[in-house]
Amino acid sequence: MADNSRPARPVILGQNQYGKAENRVVKITRDGATHHIKDLNVSVALSGDMDEVHYSGSNANVLPTDTTKNTVYAFAKEHGIESAEQFGIHLARHFVTSQEPIKTARIRIEEYAWERIEAADANSRFIGADEVKHSFVRKGQETRLTQITYDGERWEVVSGLKDLVVMNSTNSEFWGYVKDKYTTLKEAYDRILATQVSARWRFNWTDDDQRMPHWEKSYEQTKKHMLQAFAETYSLSLQQTLYQMGSRIIDNRGEIDEVRFSLPNKHHFLVDLEPFGLKNDNEVYFAADRPYGLIEATILRDGCEPRIPVDLTNL
Repeated sequence: MADNSRPARPVILGQNQYGKAENRVVKITRDGATHHIKDLNVSVALSGDMDEVHYSGSNANVLPTDTTKNTVYAFAKEHGIESAEQFGIHLARHFVTSQEPIKTARIRIEEYAWERIEAADANSRFIGADEVKHSFVRKGQETRLTQITYDGERWEVVSGLKDLVVMNSTNSEFWGYVKDKYTTLKEAYDRILATQVSARWRFNWTDDDQRMPHWEKSYEQTKKHMLQAFAETYSLSLQQTLYQMGSRIIDNRGEIDEVRFSLPNKHHFLVDLEPFGLKNDNEVYFAADRPYGLIEATILRDGCEPRIPVDLTNL
């Protein structure tokens, strides 16, 4: 007999998820007088058997988003925050294994770095320099990112950074390009190359039987190789520099199979000083914030398939 308890629907429910976004959690670890800071912005998205809450409003399978928020803070105490990746793994595993309707958990984390403020000296009339181990200044170089996805069997960890502004004041050229009737750009044989790096890299750690990467070391070394490649490449195009940055990471970090870059070309144009009787010998530039060239590409280990989304806007 046909089931007529629910009328036929002209529309069906597609992909759906829910959770608590942007939970700011700051964890202070007190190692005696020496303190350590982890400052995270954690977003939780859960999906699974959630059809009924959309169709009828039944919350029988819904873990409140307020509970996910509370879990973030409780886990900061219970597990500590060794790294953004490890903290995300703890959360994702908990949601999938503790709630049967939840089949997949995605944890996105932004990490804001802090560094210690150096005190004056041990003869300070206030607190001795050897005692000041609890004062910090927020680093402004970049925001560290990670996204943890877990479906109860397999993991996907994509980490990265955004807003890392870098510049080479020389060793960059741009010439030999296509020219048509609308081309006004002059060829450059010594130019400034600057960009604001947005990068994501995917780890090949996918299940608990594999050896887990050392997340903190991996981030530090990946950033180091990225910056070294930027500095050491004599650039004929930003595309060439991007490829060298990705290649250096893949060649040196065996735990990473894929890197995706989005690099805006932060143009610096020589200012025409001739109307003032002055010669501008690659000294004075106008920094234009828009419009800007946007160079994007994925660099892969040979034999690997791309999985990082082409559009990094929401990753």
